[in-house]
Amino acid sequence: MLFTPGGTDDTLAAASDAETLAFMADRGSGAKYVTSVCSGSLILGAAGLLKGFKATSHWSCRDALAGFGAIPTEARVVRDRNRITGAGVTAGLDFGLSMVAELRDQTYAECAQLMSEYDPDPSFNAGSMKTAPAYVKTAMVDLVADFTKKADVLAGLTKG
Repeated sequence: MLFTPGGTDDTLAAASDAETLAFMADRGSGAKYVTSVCSGSLILGAAGLLKGFKATSHWSCRDALAGFGAIPTEARVVRDRNRITGAGVTAGLDFGLSMVAELRDQTYAECAQLMSEYDPDPSFNAGSMKTAPAYVKTAMVDLVADFTKKADVLAGLTKG
């Protein structure tokens, strides 16, 4: 399994580093599963591992995946053949449980969910672009605008 975590500036740096991309492409070509969470999918995309695959990422950079030939998909976990990608930070929990079910079985994954008491009950309904109030979306889009721009430049969607 090739697993790629996400982040911000360090993720963009890794997705621009020829040595890292060569390593990812090499390992990804023989991996049973090629996976990522959050913006880690930018690294997979830059390494050519998402061409023609549906994939997700953090909402702030999901659209940039198209620049790498991927099919950006709005979901917490997206599986397309052996490519499994998770969206933002908490979607990593859903991703992890889906991988446990894949690698072991559903009962074991459900036991892991129960053991960790993963039973979300958020205090607010602002956890996605679909549910967040307009003022929250505006504030966050403004806050991550620089990262989104850099991701789009990396993917060749815009010029820097």
